[in-house]
Amino acid sequence: MANSGLKHRVEEWYALEERVRRGGGDAKIAKQHKDGKLTARERIAQLLDRGSLFLEVGSLVAHDHYQGQAPAAGVVTGVGRIEGRLAVVVANDATVKAGAWWPETIAKILRAQEIAMRNRLPIVYLVDSAGVNLPYQDGIFPGQYGAARIFYYNSLMRRTLRVPQIAAVMGPCIAGGAYLPALSDLIIMVDGTSFMGLGGPNLVKGATGQTVDAESLGGARMHTSVSGVAHLMAKDDADALRLIRARFTEMPAPDVRSVEVVQPRKPAADLYDLIPADHRLPYEVQEVIDRLVDGEGYEEFQPANAPEMICAFARWAGRPIGLIANRRGFLKTKGPPRIGGIIYAESARKVAYFVEHCERQGLPLLYLQDVSGFMVGAEAEMSGIIRAGAEMVETMACSTVPKIVLTINHASGAGYYAMAGQGFDPHFTFGWPTARIGVMEGDSAVMAVHGPEIEKFRSQGQSLPAELEERIQKTRADYERWLDSFHAASRGHVDALIDPLKTRALLDLAFAAATVNRHREHLILETL
Repeated sequence: MANSGLKHRVEEWYALEERVRRGGGDAKIAKQHKDGKLTARERIAQLLDRGSLFLEVGSLVAHDHYQGQAPAAGVVTGVGRIEGRLAVVVANDATVKAGAWWPETIAKILRAQEIAMRNRLPIVYLVDSAGVNLPYQDGIFPGQYGAARIFYYNSLMRRTLRVPQIAAVMGPCIAGGAYLPALSDLIIMVDGTSFMGLGGPNLVKGATGQTVDAESLGGARMHTSVSGVAHLMAKDDADALRLIRARFTEMPAPDVRSVEVVQPRKPAADLYDLIPADHRLPYEVQEVIDRLVDGEGYEEFQPANAPEMICAFARWAGRPIGLIANRRGFLKTKGPPRIGGIIYAESARKVAYFVEHCERQGLPLLYLQDVSGFMVGAEAEMSGIIRAGAEMVETMACSTVPKIVLTINHASGAGYYAMAGQGFDPHFTFGWPTARIGVMEGDSAVMAVHGPEIEKFRSQGQSLPAELEERIQKTRADYERWLDSFHAASRGHVDALIDPLKTRALLDLAFAAATVNRHREHLILETL
């Protein structure tokens, strides 16, 4: 019988995803069709190769904000294949507030652009947006990571990185948002339904007193025949998508691997059985690995040394990788028993050396996170754990090979950082619905926040006051909410939550995106 906890979480996630994919709802979708336009997800489906995977990034972002009025923050982003070539796609969802930009919309577009820059992938913008959601402009307009950074990235890709950018204006594109297509290499507009201008007819009338219709001001015919801003005019959405696909056939041929793929040793269907319903209970991560990596070529590195950390050479769909994973439970060693999920000085040094080796060999890294933190206490400090942990972090941070992260269960404390946490710019970050990402667990937080008060009453043999009990329960509940994978996904702390059964296929696409152009450089060095 499958683990009801994991299976239930996956089912909850699928139900939430389905609601998000409906965008603004059936009525708004019907209006989009009545206006002669496809929805964002319909456009992406027609743009990508039929039957190919789409790795959607940030699908749950903002789902729990704004009283549920901003599903996916009004923009669909991800990675897929167009004419066999990997590409990043950004598509405004006009069924959500007419495609207006929320603060989280900016974050999603920037993340998509970073993926394109980091991996040297062409990026396609399917523009259909009414512009800034004005009541929330304070979180959009100013700041280093405000809307201006989108155009900064546009410019870097165009002039410095030579990343192809294609923009199809398939609806309104107003005000500063017009610079997104304007800074692209190729602009396509749709006759009769698209508009591009720094101001719409109403703004123009208010600012200048001039009365002008939308088509004359910024329609497809004007921009392709008079202003010269747009390069190609499509008759409808389908034609615009055809024009984009045609441009992809002119790009270098896709990198096609001809390696033989060996299936995992054990069936993926068993993954639901492996993770305990209670996140605190141990399990054998090796059993998880055996259902994910190729059935041959798996070889553990220093298996007898610091066994709480697995370092291994493996293959993922035929591709050689380095794998780093946390074991859970109590582990027997020649010395005192080790606690799995905890990083000790020895395990930190082991991982650091392994990462250095993979860097020299050019092996992409996969981090399977189930980490609770670094070991603490007098013995740990005397072992030099601070220095060893710093070495582990520094080696990971400075490595240039692709790094992909999958959070299975815990991702807590500084251990999360050392295991290629999001702040270290891994190429992609994923989580199973069982992922728990935060500083610490609720019980630990209770002791950290309320411990002195609890100890005072207990030392006096007194029961805890009701008011203190209420604060304890609130602290525990807050941390449970913050740790939840849906919370992490809503704030972009993972690129995507994924079904364990689809892990192998989706990570294969992520590895392909991260390695296709064999580019090795830190994103921060390219953008600052």
